[in-house]
Amino acid sequence: MDNTALDIRQFSFEKSGVTRLTLTDFRNYARLRLNTHTGPIVITGENGTGKTNILEAISFLSPGRGLRAAKLSDIKRFMPVLVPPHDDYAPTEILPVNWAVSATVQKGDDDIEIGTAVEKSIRESEDESRSYDKRIVKINGQKASSQAELGKYFSAIWITPQMDRLFRGGSQSRRSFLDRLVFAFDNEHAKRTANFEHLYREWYQLIKTGRMNDAWLSSLEENMSSLGVAIAAARREQIAKLNTFIEQEPDDVFPNVILQLEGKIEKLLDEKPAIEVEDFYRDMLRKQRKNILYNDTVDGINRTDFKVFYRKKRMPAELCSTGEQKSLLISIILAQTKCQTLDKGFAPVLLLDEVVAHLDEFKREALLSKIKELELQAWITSTDPYLFTSLKNEAQFFEVKSNQLIEKSI
Repeated sequence: MDNTALDIRQFSFEKSGVTRLTLTDFRNYARLRLNTHTGPIVITGENGTGKTNILEAISFLSPGRGLRAAKLSDIKRFMPVLVPPHDDYAPTEILPVNWAVSATVQKGDDDIEIGTAVEKSIRESEDESRSYDKRIVKINGQKASSQAELGKYFSAIWITPQMDRLFRGGSQSRRSFLDRLVFAFDNEHAKRTANFEHLYREWYQLIKTGRMNDAWLSSLEENMSSLGVAIAAARREQIAKLNTFIEQEPDDVFPNVILQLEGKIEKLLDEKPAIEVEDFYRDMLRKQRKNILYNDTVDGINRTDFKVFYRKKRMPAELCSTGEQKSLLISIILAQTKCQTLDKGFAPVLLLDEVVAHLDEFKREALLSKIKELELQAWITSTDPYLFTSLKNEAQFFEVKSNQLIEKSI
């Protein structure tokens, strides 16, 4: 095998990134507009000023629930409503308002207008009608049929401080992390996972409330098994793709990893054709109906775990030190970024929230150097702008003050 490190610059790929970002009533921002380039962007400010909110807004330009996986209703800015005779310091109630994010996204020579917002919708049932928040997406002014359409134009990968516990916490966060990696290569994966979750919730509620209509449940199980196997297959394909890439193009600084999936459906796909696995999954769901009645677990793709191993030490990530875990996570992100750039022809946007925490100076500078070499857009937050002086000729620097971003130099 040729051990020469891959120089991604020798390949032709499209420049991509957000060149204009507008927030309306998003978290702490009543209205904010930024004009940016497609290189690194460093956002600094004191803790609690809203740095992460900027990254979260950008994450909503891609499919999914954003980097915080927050409820749509939790993202709204809350405005104090003053009612006379109270003075300006005594708001009597707090009212939520709807939020919106819009952006101009550059992809090669094209500028794409992307917007996403919340609107009220009505959910009808046999017993009642209920309103709920629904996220809508528009691309170049046209309403998209689903969030999956976003994947054709924009891709984002992120690291947040909460992900420092990724390898030691529950499997749900690791599945979500893996699914975001899959989104970049399979635009329909986001739609499949959302549909599966919807069907699973309906199936669960029917059983839990005692409405055991066998025909209805069987129909749901048929659809769930088909979607579930497709989701499992896409996850397996992405793991294989990344493992092959990492083996052929090991990083020169960050530790190399081995990625694995632990799940019954994924394991069966190693042994049987997909159609047989669908039959097995459907029968398994039927047999597990009673588990819901007794508050027991239900096996399937909703229980799959994404495991990471430090190759050199032959050690699972959860047993590594905090610094090693951060390095392993960055290694996966870098491999995904390079692999996606070569495969799709455009790089993802990196959203790096307090990424230099737990990194020594050598690894911090190595990461910043790789961002420069890859010539991609990376939005980086920190409390200290002087940690990024090596980017001063490439990056835009902004400081958050009073719910606004002020461009500055260092």
